[in-house]
Amino acid sequence: MVFSSDEATTKPTPFPDVHRCDASASRRGSHTVVSSLGGTLLRSRSAFPYYALVAFETGGVPRLALLLLLAPLAAALSRAVSESAGLRVLVFAATAGARVSDIESAARAALPRFYAADVHPAAWRVFSACGGGRRLVVTATPRVMAEPFLRDHLGVDAVAGTELATWRGRATGLVDARWGGVLVGERKAEALRELVGDGNLPDVALGGRPSDYEFMRICKEAYLVPDTPVEAVRADKLPKPVLFHDGRLVQRPTPLAALLAVAWFPFAFLLACARVATASLVPMPFLYHAICSLGVRIVVRGAPPPRAERAKGRTGSLFVCSHRTLLDAVFLSVALGRPVPVVTYSLSRLSELLSPIPTVRLTRDRATDAAAIRELLAEGDLAICPEGTTSREPFLLRFSSLFAELTDHIVPVATDCEMSMYHGTTARGWKGMDPFYFFMNPRPRYTVTFLDKLPAELTCGGGGRSCHEVANHVQKLLASSLSYECTGFTRKDKYRALAGNDGIVTVNTAKN
Repeated sequence: MVFSSDEATTKPTPFPDVHRCDASASRRGSHTVVSSLGGTLLRSRSAFPYYALVAFETGGVPRLALLLLLAPLAAALSRAVSESAGLRVLVFAATAGARVSDIESAARAALPRFYAADVHPAAWRVFSACGGGRRLVVTATPRVMAEPFLRDHLGVDAVAGTELATWRGRATGLVDARWGGVLVGERKAEALRELVGDGNLPDVALGGRPSDYEFMRICKEAYLVPDTPVEAVRADKLPKPVLFHDGRLVQRPTPLAALLAVAWFPFAFLLACARVATASLVPMPFLYHAICSLGVRIVVRGAPPPRAERAKGRTGSLFVCSHRTLLDAVFLSVALGRPVPVVTYSLSRLSELLSPIPTVRLTRDRATDAAAIRELLAEGDLAICPEGTTSREPFLLRFSSLFAELTDHIVPVATDCEMSMYHGTTARGWKGMDPFYFFMNPRPRYTVTFLDKLPAELTCGGGGRSCHEVANHVQKLLASSLSYECTGFTRKDKYRALAGNDGIVTVNTAKN
């Protein structure tokens, strides 16, 4: 079943195919273009996945379940009554009672990755060619859901979309009649006139459905995007690729994928509790087999170094890890068969309580943190993630160089993980649930790859290298092992893009 905000048609159309449009820069360079969204600028004609993402991010499984229950009604109303009626049902199920700030946050952090993977190549060829004029989008999708992606990643100048009715900072689940209700049919044409004025109508219009014809007719040229399967535009061809993304759902939530996520969730949470309890209670030498027996796949590559023996003037090995989830150091310890302490920055109290390995909170004061790390290395091995935050993307954030100043016994460790249903990291949600979401996946996989210990001539003490040279070299080694890219992005870049903050968890350490 396909849930669509507009219905496709096989009848003859009054507009030529978009492939017949001359999109040369010499002809379109100064033109203004306007496009619809679903079924035009995006390949998908189904609105359901994007409403499902908002529903899950703002209300979790209960709201997603409500959307699934009402989606057949929305599809029936769209076909039997009007697409406006069907869209109103989807809007209600996905947003009723949700904080507007949560909807905006989901639109900024969770939706862009899925939108970016759905851009139609033929429509984008024409839309991107019109670079000198204005790029406009009129859509039945709520503006708050579509605008962040369109402006930030496609370079759209103005967006007219359905406006949500709100009360005291929360969505009522209704559309705002003061702005014309749902933007379909004639309302799209009216919204376009409001954007540009009657005397400045766009040079080119792109549409994909009969409900787009009204605004297409008032433009100088109009082209129809056919409903045929095509490959999406490659991410590197977009004006601004999606570098950071958030949200718990791994897969695009089609009706079937959303149904599986909802049906699996109760069993997944119980399974996650069992896995977390096992990780917390079973002694480390036996944890590998215990956790594998519960369906977690652990792959260990390379030759881990032996445990450091305590001796006067000798320090332990510093395991420098890439940072995929909060469980990196735990699986490092599982691979070694012994608990290795880890230094952390922003870790919730729940994660500290459940951790099967010692965790030491850093202060972000360089001198204080350096003293703490030296003391820990004097006692034995230690793990550190110099990126300072987790990253889902196939690149490494900039490494803090502090670790390179403190020891020459550096062992790079490349960690990677695979999740099929739920992401085990978040920038906007409660981080205490991150381990649970990772373990809620049916068959999660963690790969721990030990690289060779850094030669003395490539360290600060033995080779006279600067701490920045050493940190950058270790970053390149890990990136090469993982087939990732090295970047200069930092923790602040990630959190400012996704959550609008610096990503620091404030913990009240005062005693009662």
